[in-house]
Amino acid sequence: MNEKNIIKSVAPLAQHIQDFIKWIILALISGVISGLMGSAFSYVITGVTFLRNSAGWLVFLLPAAGLLIVYLYHKAGQADNSGTNICLTSIRLNDHIPPAVMPLIFISSAITHLFGGSSGREGAALQLGGSMGQLLGDKFGLSSLDKHVLIMCTMSGTFSAVFGTPMAAAIFSMEVVSIGVMYYSALVPCVLSSLTASYIARLLGLVPEAYAVGEIPALSALLGGKVFIAAIAFAGMSVLFCIILHGAEHLFKKYIPNPFLRAAAGGAIVIALMLIFRTRDYLGTGTDIIKACFTGARAIPWFAFILKPVFTAATLGSGFKGGEIVPSFFTGATLGYVLGSVLGIPLPLAAACGMIGVFCGVTNCPITSLLISFELFGFSGMPYFLITVAVSYALSGYYGLYHSQKIIYSKYSARYINRDTNPL
Repeated sequence: MNEKNIIKSVAPLAQHIQDFIKWIILALISGVISGLMGSAFSYVITGVTFLRNSAGWLVFLLPAAGLLIVYLYHKAGQADNSGTNICLTSIRLNDHIPPAVMPLIFISSAITHLFGGSSGREGAALQLGGSMGQLLGDKFGLSSLDKHVLIMCTMSGTFSAVFGTPMAAAIFSMEVVSIGVMYYSALVPCVLSSLTASYIARLLGLVPEAYAVGEIPALSALLGGKVFIAAIAFAGMSVLFCIILHGAEHLFKKYIPNPFLRAAAGGAIVIALMLIFRTRDYLGTGTDIIKACFTGARAIPWFAFILKPVFTAATLGSGFKGGEIVPSFFTGATLGYVLGSVLGIPLPLAAACGMIGVFCGVTNCPITSLLISFELFGFSGMPYFLITVAVSYALSGYYGLYHSQKIIYSKYSARYINRDTNPL
């Protein structure tokens, strides 16, 4: 081989090494920044939740809080902001995430939680990360394709910092955009960003989420069959969850076109539901109820899995901000608790399967769902988690939380379909 051929054959390898080093540096930078941002967001949400619990009268100001959130988005020129969906389209297409998204979602999510809106944190964290990735990509002068990867990095980092599941966070941003196609080019940077952000969060005192499921029985045909039946219900619940959330948003916009009145009405509905059912369990994230499904510290109403989506739909559908993932966990855990009692499945195992089953159905992300089950519940329940994820993924059809999510390949055959998730 002559000198020219040697140079020709070595040049691509040199470029690969250069790109590898570039993404290590960018991933570490994005991991540190997203770790700091995600940690700050977690502490703020924890702080405002403590304030709300200490001053119960704050919830009665929820309609006014809705007016403030709508005003902020209008003032920033983001009245039509599509939330997490804009992050997904920015990766798959070339949509630009406005810089205003970062402070808006941070402040508006804190306001929602302070005054008792029913929402989560992770969806907001994804928007924080996506906006941050866009900003960093612009500052570093990256190409549009490289910006897509950096946005996935920062989404993974903020999700990891907020929820403490670095494995699932690393994969989620690559899996959620286009179902059936994984963005493997982002694997190394997303892994490094997620792990770095998780490390930063731990240094700052955040403790990763974890639930004790106790001793799980070895796989048997009987218990496996019961979990299979429960997984069918989890898939159905994930479809209903999406229908309730998207349906509420559609109805609010149809019958209350004015966004200010819409937010005020949504806040009033949440207050009315709280007074009717005489409980504040469905305000905020509801993590105390999720934990009770595993500890048995308190009785769980059988209808809790229906009320949480309704509270969340009234909150997010009317214009408040936050996330849908923790409400889906709440819904799955409480449904699993009920089904475990009926079917004779150990209650902590049933709650765990419910959490990942509904999460898988609403996000269409089976790999992330399996990984998050290991990080939250340990590996001993693997066979049951695997059954739950597989069944829920298949039977949840083409529904999903994010209307910008693309289903690239059919769930039922080796067929290219490239369709959106069902809006209703």
